[in-house]
Amino acid sequence: MHSPRRQVAPRRILIGVLGLLVMLAAAHTGLWWFATTRLMDAFANWQAQCRAAGWTVSAGQPARAGWPLAAAIDLPDIQLSGGESDLPGGLSWRAARAEVSLALLQPRLLSVRLAGEQRLRLSELPPFAFTATEFELTAPLASTPVASAGLAASGLRVSLPTGPLDVATLAAEGTLRPDAGKAEDAMTLTGSAEAIGVPPAPDGRPWPLGPRLASVSFDAALSGPLPSAPDLTTRATAWRDDGGRLVVHRLALGWGPLGLSGSATMALDEHMQPTTAATVRLVGYDATLDALASAGAITQHAALAAKAVLALLARRPDGGGAPTVELPLTLEDGTLSAGRFPLLRLPRFVWP
Repeated sequence: MHSPRRQVAPRRILIGVLGLLVMLAAAHTGLWWFATTRLMDAFANWQAQCRAAGWTVSAGQPARAGWPLAAAIDLPDIQLSGGESDLPGGLSWRAARAEVSLALLQPRLLSVRLAGEQRLRLSELPPFAFTATEFELTAPLASTPVASAGLAASGLRVSLPTGPLDVATLAAEGTLRPDAGKAEDAMTLTGSAEAIGVPPAPDGRPWPLGPRLASVSFDAALSGPLPSAPDLTTRATAWRDDGGRLVVHRLALGWGPLGLSGSATMALDEHMQPTTAATVRLVGYDATLDALASAGAITQHAALAAKAVLALLARRPDGGGAPTVELPLTLEDGTLSAGRFPLLRLPRFVWP
């Protein structure tokens, strides 16, 4: 026979384990409640900071969410507008729903997931709507002079006047360093997009190179310092006087038979007009010119002449492969040139 003492011991252990689990669950719930309260307070503080800077932020009543794996608040009908001092006409943005969260396993990474339709207006351009299967913004909560953020989206569909723009995947990362010196990057931005379905051309005809781009990617940096003057023209002038530059380290595009890559450096001259020095590399130029001629974008004679010129400039890689043409481009005094040959005259940029 088993003694009563031996029968009671497992029960006490089980009760003790259950009690410990209840205490842990209560502590976890309390921590979740505390974290979601802090998120609500942080959002309210951010709204106040935006108002102090001339922006307007509004949203519906926030609701706690994310338990048990994350602390999150759900914000319906969130809206943001302002920025007239940075962009003529400012901007406005609206989303059906936003979830702001901190994951338990990554408590230093803030995530903002947007769902439903979003609407965006930039400057005086007509507003447009877009949706996405997934749309997430992330930002590390770090106490450093450099602020950074990332964007990841899939199934993006933008409604434009000429038709929808579809992007299968989109990713971007950016950093901002307000205290950057003259030789330092004040802002960096990298991005890539794949499987891009473009809407028809404004005249309704299909694009000569096809309705889809395989990919687009870029890597750019804006040198500092970034002035804090109240209007855009004054800031741009101070940025130029401090030797500001916009450097595109890499730009790559694949569209039908065309492969394009390159780099560029842009600045402002003494008349506040853009100057640019760029290098562009082309692959598949023969098939591209044939497609442009077949679509009526250029004449057959122009296509043959361009092929002859590009063939003289083309180089075939040592290891084999398609010939590549490298063109130096410059923009100076409003004239875009390839080498020493002017291509076209651009209108003068008028600052607001």
